[in-house]
Amino acid sequence: QVQLVESGGGLVQAGGSLRLSCAASTRTISTYVSRWFRQAPGKEREIVAAISWSGLVTDYADSVKGRFTISRDNAKNTVYLQMNSLKPEDTAVYYCNANRDTTDYWGQGTQVTVSS
Repeated sequence: QVQLVESGGGLVQAGGSLRLSCAASTRTISTYVSRWFRQAPGKEREIVAAISWSGLVTDYADSVKGRFTISRDNAKNTVYLQMNSLKPEDTAVYYCNANRDTTDYWGQGTQVTVSS
């Protein structure tokens, strides 16, 4: 069983930055695709960014392209989401996900609130 623990959320003003971290309990996670999702109140969970196990391939939702950067450090079993130029519409609970084939692991989520 893989456990994922997110950290780094908080309250920030519009235009500010935050860096989220997702720490995995096992090195096995380095063989998984890692993704960040978010869910705002009253909305469905949506994917924000994804990164291949090697870190060589990344993908982003159109709404965050050019502002967010996903990265990973497999030696530390950790995935990051650097969020710059934050907007009030980025306010949500952010979840870390690890995926391989039909297996998914989720973190408990971390709240990000962007004030205008």
